[in-house]
Amino acid sequence: MAEAGAWCSSTAWMLAALGAALPRAHAAPNNMWPKLIAKAKNGGLDVIQTYVFWNVHEPIQGQYNFEGRYDLVKFIREIQAQGLYVSLRIGPFVEAEWKYGGFPFWLHDVPSITFRSDNEPFKQHMQNFVTKIVTMMKHEGLYYPQGGPIIISQIENEYQMIEPAFGASGPRYVRWAAAMAVGLQTGVPWMMCKQNDAPDPVINTCNGLICGETFVGPNSPNKPALWTENWTSRSNGQNNSAFSYPIYGNDTKLRAPEDIAFAVALFIARKKGSFVSYYMYHGGTNFGRFAASYVTTSYYDGAPLDEYDFKCVAFLVNFDQHNTPKVEFRNISLELAPKSISVLSDCRNVVFETAKVNAQHGSRTANAVQSLNDINNWKAFIEPVPQDLSKSTYTGNQLFEQLTTTKDETDYLWYIVSYKNRASDGNQIARLYVKSLAHILHAFVNNEYVGSVHGSHDGPRNIVLNTHMSLKEGDNTISLLSVMVGSPDSGAYMERRTFGIQTVGIQQGQQPMHLLNNDLWGYQVGLFGEKDSIYTQEGTNSVRWMDINNLIYHPLTWYKTTFSTPPGNDAVTLNLTSMGKGEVWVNGESIGRYWVSFKGPSGQPSQSLYHIPRGFLTPKDNLLVLVEEMGGDPLQITVNTMSVTTVCGNVDEFSVPPLQSRGKVPKVRIWCQGGKRISSIEFASYGNPVGDCRSFRIGSCHAESSESVVKQSCIGRRECSIPVMAAKFGGDPCPGIQKSLLVVADCR
Repeated sequence: MAEAGAWCSSTAWMLAALGAALPRAHAAPNNMWPKLIAKAKNGGLDVIQTYVFWNVHEPIQGQYNFEGRYDLVKFIREIQAQGLYVSLRIGPFVEAEWKYGGFPFWLHDVPSITFRSDNEPFKQHMQNFVTKIVTMMKHEGLYYPQGGPIIISQIENEYQMIEPAFGASGPRYVRWAAAMAVGLQTGVPWMMCKQNDAPDPVINTCNGLICGETFVGPNSPNKPALWTENWTSRSNGQNNSAFSYPIYGNDTKLRAPEDIAFAVALFIARKKGSFVSYYMYHGGTNFGRFAASYVTTSYYDGAPLDEYDFKCVAFLVNFDQHNTPKVEFRNISLELAPKSISVLSDCRNVVFETAKVNAQHGSRTANAVQSLNDINNWKAFIEPVPQDLSKSTYTGNQLFEQLTTTKDETDYLWYIVSYKNRASDGNQIARLYVKSLAHILHAFVNNEYVGSVHGSHDGPRNIVLNTHMSLKEGDNTISLLSVMVGSPDSGAYMERRTFGIQTVGIQQGQQPMHLLNNDLWGYQVGLFGEKDSIYTQEGTNSVRWMDINNLIYHPLTWYKTTFSTPPGNDAVTLNLTSMGKGEVWVNGESIGRYWVSFKGPSGQPSQSLYHIPRGFLTPKDNLLVLVEEMGGDPLQITVNTMSVTTVCGNVDEFSVPPLQSRGKVPKVRIWCQGGKRISSIEFASYGNPVGDCRSFRIGSCHAESSESVVKQSCIGRRECSIPVMAAKFGGDPCPGIQKSLLVVADCR
C-alpha cells in the first residue's frame, strides 16, 4: 500500500525541532555534561529533553539537593550555552525505569496519602515540589520568554494508562494537575504524555514506537503534534509496538536507523508532527540504586539520524515490506523502496529516503587494558550472617513488609528466627519453605548457606524457595536475606504495593508444615558492610580483610583491590562477566548493581560491562570494592576501555546528500572519534557490494581501484569524504547497473 501527502508553507516548519532524551545526563558527573550535549548538537538536534527526579532533589522531606551532579540549573545553562533548547519533564512522577518512578520514599509514609489521585496530601506535596522547580527556573531566567532555553514543560506522565483504576478521582486529578501547572505562569506550554484528554491549554503528546500510526492526534486544532518519546529499542516479542527497555534476564534489540527514519517521516507526514524526541539518545548509567525493578545498570540506546529542513514538502509512503511499487506524483515517476518514505523538497526533488539512511555506522570495541588477576592484590571480607535476635534492629511477632522497614535505603533486609528442634521430631533433615514478594532470597541455617531463588521482570510476583536443610537438636537459627533489585516505577496505588517475605514454614518427615509467620522475628536493615561503608577509603579500615585464597565463588562476600586509570580519553569500564550478583563501588562511588549470572535468552548476560566515569577516577590506586551475593571469581575481572574502532559508510549513487552539505554528489563520509585516525581500510568496493557494514563482500560489479582510491583519501586522517561517482574510480566499471560505495575502516 502506498500513499502520498503534501503541504506547502512560505516559512520553515518547526519540524526541524528534533529532541534528544538525555534523562539521566544531569545525574551523571557534571564534567560529562558539555561533551554529551555537544554530541547531541553535532547530531543535528535542537532540544535536550530531561526529567526532574524528585527523589534526587528532595531525598528527605524539606531538604533539597541541587549540588554537584544534581545541579539542575547548571545543566540547563550548559544546554543554553551550546545554543540548544530544553524540554523540562518535571512530572514529578516520571516512571523512566527509575527508582519509585521518581517519587521520594518518604512520600510513602505520609498519612492517608494516595499517589497520583485527587488526594489532598498527595496534591499538596506534588504542588510544593513543582512550584519549587518552576520558581527556581524563573529566578534563574531560564524560561524562553525570559531569554532562557526552556520552551516546554511536562506535568504528570502517561497517567492515562492507570487512570481508570481511580474511578472518578482520576479525571479530577488530571484537571487539577493541568490547572495547577498552567497557574504557575511559566510563559511556555505544558504537555501531558499519553493523555488524550489533556485539558486545554495543556498539549497531549505521544510516546511510542510508531506514533505516525498510533497517535490520535492533538485534541484541539490549536495544539501541535508532539512525539515526546520515540523509542529507539523494541521488544523481542510479537508486539511490534512494544518498548523494550533493558532488564536483567532479557536481550534488548535496537531499532534499525531505517525503521526510526520511516517512523519519524510518517509522523510528520500523517500527523503534521512538529517535534520528535529520540528516547533514548543518551541513556547513560543508573548509578547507585536508582534503577527500577530488574532494570539493568546500563541504560543506553542510540540511533543517530541525518536531519533535514523543509519548506514545501511531499511525503510518499510505501507500507509494503516486500514490494517496490512505481508511483506517479505531480507528473514525476518514482519507485518506492519496501517500507519506506520518500521526502520531496518543493514537492518535486527527492531529498531523503528512509530506506537509505546514510549516517556512518560504528562498532564499539571493549579492549581489556588491565587484568586484575593477581591474587595478592585482592582482599576479602565475609559478610556476617546475623544469628542473635537480641542484636536485631527491630523485632516483632510477624513478618514485616520490606520497603516500609528499609525505607528503600538499601536492597537488603535480614529476617532472623529461632526454631527449636527436639529429638522426638525424628529426622534431622527437614525442608525449608519460603514464599516472598521480593526479587531474590538467600537462606542460611546455623550460618550455613542452604539455597537461593530469584524472580524475573515478567515472571510471577511470588518467588518460592523449597529446599532441604540439616537441623541440629535444640535451637536452630534461620537467617533469610531478602533482596530487592530496584523498587517499582509505575502502576496504580504504588504506595500500597508490598514486598518481602510472606510465608516461612518447616516440614520434617511426614509431619504437617510448621509455620513460623507469627514467631518472634528479628530484623537487620542492610548489610554490615553497607552500615560501615567499607566500600569507601575511610570505611575500608573498619573491618578485618583477609587473603582471598579460598574465598573465590564464596556467597555473600566483599572483595577489594586497586587499579590504575588507563591513559587516554576512551571510556573506562569493568568487565564483570566472571561475577554473579551484587553491587560495585569505585573510590566510594557506586557504579550500580550487577547481575551477570542472570542470562538472557541468547545465553549472554543482559549486561557485563559497567561504566566508570573518568570523573570518579584518580591516576592510580583507585579503590575497587564489590559485594558478591551468589559467588563469583574476581580474579577474572578486567579494566576495559571502550572506543569506536571500526567505522563504515554505505551510500549509493542515487542517494541525495543532506541539505547541510555543499555539494550535490552523494558521498561516503567516515570519521574517527576521540582523536583517533583512520589506520587501515578493511574493505572498499565501488560497484554493487553485497552485504552491509557487519558482513560484506565484493559483488558482480567492482571497480579495481576502489581500495587504492579510498586509502589515498583516508589513511592517516581523522575524517574523509569520497564522492560516489564513476569518475572518482577511473570510469564506470559496469554501465547500466546501479552502483554504491561501501567502505569499512579501522581507527587507531
